[in-house]
Amino acid sequence: MTVSRAVHAQAAATPVSPTRLEFGTNAPPTDVGQHCSDTYAYNGLRGQLMYSCYVIRHSDDVLVWDTGFPKGPAPTAPKQSLVELMGQLSIVPGQVKLVGLSHSHGDHIGQASLFPQATRLVGKGDWDVLADAKLTPNQAPIAPWLTGGSKLESLTGKIDVFGDGSVIILNMPGHTPGHRSLLVRLTETGNVLLTGDLAHFHENYDSNGVPSFNTDRAATLASLDRFKQTAKHLMATIIIQHDQRDIAKLPAFPQAAKRRGGDGRGARL
Repeated sequence: MTVSRAVHAQAAATPVSPTRLEFGTNAPPTDVGQHCSDTYAYNGLRGQLMYSCYVIRHSDDVLVWDTGFPKGPAPTAPKQSLVELMGQLSIVPGQVKLVGLSHSHGDHIGQASLFPQATRLVGKGDWDVLADAKLTPNQAPIAPWLTGGSKLESLTGKIDVFGDGSVIILNMPGHTPGHRSLLVRLTETGNVLLTGDLAHFHENYDSNGVPSFNTDRAATLASLDRFKQTAKHLMATIIIQHDQRDIAKLPAFPQAAKRRGGDGRGARL
């Protein structure tokens, strides 16, 4: 189902604010190069991978970007649900109008089913994977959208989420067939780019490393080039969602982003 969005004359002035929600971490720093390079580029490199979700307010509407692992006892699982964490932001589930997913992996879709009233935004290539029970045996997180009871927008290109240029889902395939990244344009404090899993850590990003489990090497490299050019032209702050070193680029929960986004060179701050 395609969802239309009206462009309001005053939309560009609508307040937009992203907040990062902590969603766990892996075990103490592990060998991130074991699977994150198809050329053995990071042999022995150890790093702390984090799991994050983002709540983006646009006036009275709310977009949730990625939904993490399900709540549970596993070491990597969050101890509070998205609903519980958003309660600390005075947001109730009914305010979540949109759930955007960077891609189809379990650490990004785990709590999507908590928002059956929301329109789900996901790349078409990844929705095709999610909708195939042979490829995605655990379809519980996406059940409301499989049955047709909840609204779905299967994306084939980039999309201006609210129709005013403030939040744009970017087409960045390669990690998965329909992988997306997110641009948040904060008119007063600068631009922010959330990678999804376009890159997993700084070294991976800086050297154009391609994980061995990516679905398309050439598409990954093309997406990295396009992402970096976008960051340069918009002087954006780049947040690699899994890298612990990027957490402090947004204010600590429950605060929302208020500071300047870039340093004039598209570099990570």
